This record gives sequence, C-alpha cells and structure tokens, in this order.
Amino acid sequence: MQGIEAKLDKAFHGKSAQELADAPVSAIKGVSEGDAELLLKAFNIKSIKDMGTNKFFKTAQAIANLAD
Repeated sequence: MQGIEAKLDKAFHGKSAQELADAPVSAIKGVSEGDAELLLKAFNIKSIKDMGTNKFFKTAQAIANLAD
C-alpha cells in the first residue's frame, strides 16, 4: 500500500488493508488517543473502518468534493 504508510503511525506500517480497517483511529498520524475517545463518544467510532463509513463523515466529504 504505497503512500498510505506516510499517513499512519509507524506501528501500523506493513499492515494489510483489513488490519488497518480494524485498527483504532489513533493509528492515523495526527489522531491522538484523546481524539479517538471523543470520536467514540460523539459518533461511536472505534476503528478506521468505522470512521471511513460513518454517514456524517461521508456526507461532509461529499459536500467538500462538490465544492472543489
């Protein structure tokens, strides 16, 4: 997965797509444990997959893409 590792904490380099999907959101570089706790409380987001498939995040991304 070329290029994606630069966006991840080093502990998650070399992981498969499935392992990354199941990883906590704090595996993403710049997302702290505190951020992860807030995402869990606000949106019940536990994993990277949860974040990527969250209806609110998908809606915001669609709007941002339309605005580009």
